[in-house]
Parts: sequence; C-alpha cells; structure tokens
Amino acid sequence: MPALSISSPLRAPEQWAALLLRLALGAMYIAHALFKILVLGWPGTLKLFSATGMPEWLTYPAVCAELVGGLLLIFGVGVRWIALGLMPMLLGAIVFVHGAHGWIYTSPGGGWEYLAFLAVVSLALVCLGNGALSLWSLFKAPPTGQWTATPAP
Repeated sequence: MPALSISSPLRAPEQWAALLLRLALGAMYIAHALFKILVLGWPGTLKLFSATGMPEWLTYPAVCAELVGGLLLIFGVGVRWIALGLMPMLLGAIVFVHGAHGWIYTSPGGGWEYLAFLAVVSLALVCLGNGALSLWSLFKAPPTGQWTATPAP
C-alpha cells in the first residue's frame, strides 16, 4: 500500500499557512455557534437576532452554517467555497449590526474590527484553498510524485 509523503513546511509554506488559517477560522465559527446554542440557548439567540432587526427564522440557518462550516473548514473540505459562503454572514453582521457601533469590537454594542479581520482571513482562504492535511485531498488523485512506494517486507 502506498504511503503519503508529507512535505516539509519549508517546501510549501502557503499550504501550511492555509492549514493554520482554516483551523483558526473553523474553531472560531464552531465556538460562536456553540456559544449561541449552549450559553444563550435557542430562545436567547432568537431574541438576540430579533433585537438586531434580523428575522428570527434566520437564526437557525445562521447557527447551523457556523457549526457545519466550521467543521468543514477544520477538516479541509471545500475550503474555498465554505469560506466564500460564510463571508456574507460576516459582512452582513458588519453592515446591519456592528457597523454603527464604531471600529473597536469592545465598544458598547460591539464594533466591526474583529468581523472585518475574519472576512480578510476568509478571503485569504478563498485564495489559498484547502492547504496541507486536508480531508479533501484524500478524495483527489495526488499529483505526480506525491506518493512513495512502501518497501515490501
């Protein structure tokens, strides 16, 4: 059975950078979703969404998108599309919720600096793709020279 050859971070630094970015962004999305579900609870999250002027029905798909999207980012499945698909949520939160509260996220009501940073990280992942150690790479044929033979016993 062939063994997968993992390249050194020095040989493909952009692949390892993409891995770090997708792990960080995925963890952030999962943490935000779990905060809404486990700390605020569904009633509290529904109230939060309606207080910001968003329709309550949007709460469920938004939280599910954060949770599932975060998991897919961490596992490295369709990273470009997931990062691109979650960007409207970040930009919508800037425009409709946090934009009026100023730049600094610790401002009363929360500013938009953190969300803007996450949008830039998402854009970087759209450019970089899955990166190293992605589950997605298991489903694609490896480029020539990426598989090495395992010596017979």
